[in-house]
Amino acid sequence: MSIGAISPSSASPPPAREKQPAQVPSSITPAGPASASTASSPNTNFSGSDTATNLTPEALALVSQLKARDTEVRQHEQAHLATAGGLATSGASYTYQRGPNGVDYAIGGEVHIDTSPGRTPQEAIERARTIQAAALAPADPSGADRAVAAQAAQLELQARAELATQQVEQATSKVQRTYGQEPLVPPKLDIYA
Repeated sequence: MSIGAISPSSASPPPAREKQPAQVPSSITPAGPASASTASSPNTNFSGSDTATNLTPEALALVSQLKARDTEVRQHEQAHLATAGGLATSGASYTYQRGPNGVDYAIGGEVHIDTSPGRTPQEAIERARTIQAAALAPADPSGADRAVAAQAAQLELQARAELATQQVEQATSKVQRTYGQEPLVPPKLDIYA
């Protein structure tokens, strides 16, 4: 299950070179091995420190957009994980985009879920329901999420058909054991989906 990313075409373009913020003079920056200039080390907090004040309005708008996307992506993937339970084969993995402030923001993500059928039709039905619930757990499921949910629904239908066939076979064998012969009219089972 994955969620889309902010593409460079949908986000505002990075600021042009002539609009770069002025660098902090080296006389103001503390000296020593523990310090670094704001130009060489990225800002790793989301609070908008000194580096954020040096960004152009376009860059600040992009950072704001990336922060919102990061929050949305992380909530989306956590919804998948919370609902998938034991079927999640790993934690969420993210695709990142570096903002103009030097911070990496999640712009896409996915959660791997075991979609193999169960050993019995009943187990396959239960797994299919869990997969469907996990795929549709986020408030705004993506197209890929909906496709996984549709595949899970198909898996559930196949398992239900297999379960119905097994039940018919069991009923037929019970009649044969009881009466010692084939029934005159075979049992009929209509399945409507």
